[in-house]
Amino acid sequence: MLNYWWVTRPKRKLNSVPEVLSTFAELSLNQQWEGQRTSHLSLEEALESAGLKRQGERRDQGGGGARTYKAWLVSLGLIFTQESSKQIKLTLAGEAIMNGDSPVDILKSQVLKYQFPSSFSVGRNIDVAPRFKIHPFVFLLKLLMDGRIGYLTTDEMENIVIVEAENETNKCYEHVVNRLIAYRNYGHQVLEADFSEKYGVKEGSTNLKDVANTMMNWLDYTQLTYREDGKMYVVQEHKDEVRTIVEHPLPFIDRPQNHEYFQRKYGIDPKHNKDTRNLTNTKTITSKMLAEQQIMKAYIALSLARPITAVDTYVVDSIASSTGLKEPLIIEILQKKYPRGSIGAFMTKYYEMAFKGRDEATEFEKATVELFRDVFKFKTTHVGPIGLTPDVLLESEEAGFVGIIDNKAYSKYSISNDHHNRMVHNYIEGLGNYYRGANQLAFFSYIAGGFGTNINSQVKNITDVTGVNGSCINVHNMIELVKRMEKRNYSHDDLRKIFSTNRQILLSDL
Repeated sequence: MLNYWWVTRPKRKLNSVPEVLSTFAELSLNQQWEGQRTSHLSLEEALESAGLKRQGERRDQGGGGARTYKAWLVSLGLIFTQESSKQIKLTLAGEAIMNGDSPVDILKSQVLKYQFPSSFSVGRNIDVAPRFKIHPFVFLLKLLMDGRIGYLTTDEMENIVIVEAENETNKCYEHVVNRLIAYRNYGHQVLEADFSEKYGVKEGSTNLKDVANTMMNWLDYTQLTYREDGKMYVVQEHKDEVRTIVEHPLPFIDRPQNHEYFQRKYGIDPKHNKDTRNLTNTKTITSKMLAEQQIMKAYIALSLARPITAVDTYVVDSIASSTGLKEPLIIEILQKKYPRGSIGAFMTKYYEMAFKGRDEATEFEKATVELFRDVFKFKTTHVGPIGLTPDVLLESEEAGFVGIIDNKAYSKYSISNDHHNRMVHNYIEGLGNYYRGANQLAFFSYIAGGFGTNINSQVKNITDVTGVNGSCINVHNMIELVKRMEKRNYSHDDLRKIFSTNRQILLSDL
């Protein structure tokens, strides 16, 4: 029995869940799972071929790796085994991801609903201690919003929170708060002498640390939190949302021992209130159904790599190339499943890039080029590689202006004197060095994970010197701008106004 919070972790982050789910659906959906060793090995090979699982990672030749990935999808409420047929089925949340809904929106809902006990936590080979009755991720958010705590570290998670937070009573919550404060003051001195024995931690084991780190990664994926200098905080722009989450406790899903009942209730996506599907009728698997799963899998992989706003020639050609299927069938399936494309999956990757520092700087620039081209319909050029230039040049032929974007993949970017001079002299005054057209420069802007406290005055200083409007926008609001584009359909004049605030762009500006 596990005497601490537990999450399975074939991957420590959730960003590969859509591809793993689509691979699983292609091979195992509507198939029996238990005892099907050949199917398990086939799935393991498919995961390896797709780069979702490392080659040579197998500890046995019995498909154990595939079973671990299957358990991951079960634990997140995306699949279940139907009691009557013993076949694998998708929950509504699993269907929503396969249908191109934003995986962040779906998985955020699943992470927040994650509870002990669950069908997964009471299952065979897991068996989390029954003393835990808690929504662990909501509990973490409550601690982060508490002025007495404010942040959490992996060390605090593994030694205090995941072993002592048993339930959601005020008594338990205050106990954990006081224990965290004591731990910050006195360190390991406050831990019980029999800590290792009590919580089943073997000498030299990193199990508690691994669980703590994985849970922090899951919470970061929701885009409600971020980490800086080893500490996890709530994102400033989402504090109102997190406050609402914390102030409205979730009900517990009952009957965790009843796998199908629990999973179908847990796996309800944000667009539904209950799962009323009749899944008892067994469908004959046709070649067209198999091709549809193959196309959906290829589409999901592509949507994670670039923003897709429509079923165009590039999308069809890419899927035809990767699957070998005929274009008419691909077009038919894509127009049925994804008529408006899907941008949410790509924005997950974009969000991560905004905090990677120099590691993925060029990829962050290229992703910004694709967003402004495919979503906002600008003529875009990646001018960063030229040198002494901004990263991205935008041109609006319909509204007759150009704009420049500089990406900064940092959580708290500030415009240093060197960067100020570079923007003024090289980027703005040197526009003619990398743009040969006749349109005037309308604005400059910075996109970053977040900004320092003096960013507004730093942007205004550049505007005062050059006479060119400017702005900066953090990745959270950039993602919101992309989300709102589908409903608002901003014109280029609208976007020029948004990017010309001469300060940081706020949600109210959108």
